[in-house]
Amino acid sequence: MSMLKPLAALSAAALLTACATEPGYTGPSGNVQNKALTGAAIGALAGGALGAVSGDLGVGAGAAIGAAVGGAAGAYTGCRQDGGCGAGSTTRRQYYDERAGRYYYYDPNARRYYWENGEPRQ
Repeated sequence: MSMLKPLAALSAAALLTACATEPGYTGPSGNVQNKALTGAAIGALAGGALGAVSGDLGVGAGAAIGAAVGGAAGAYTGCRQDGGCGAGSTTRRQYYDERAGRYYYYDPNARRYYWENGEPRQ
């Protein structure tokens, strides 16, 4: 029982940070947030069921552990889908637009051009 409260607090903090986006974010899709929430929900259900069956762990602790593990796995999966977290090349070849005076790059996953700050290039 002494581990339940810190674990629940850690799970809640992980979920809140996974759901946060910067104001005005217009970059590639928000797969990190969506996958983190989905993973946490599925993990909480599975962990709660396993905790109820095991008897030693308990439903609440199993759900908290499942939510933390599922949320982390979902966030990592979404990050990889967005091209981050070590997926593909870590360096982007940038081009310079002389008329706009800005750098831009091509994202092969999204098949789009983006400005250096992540805004879609028109």
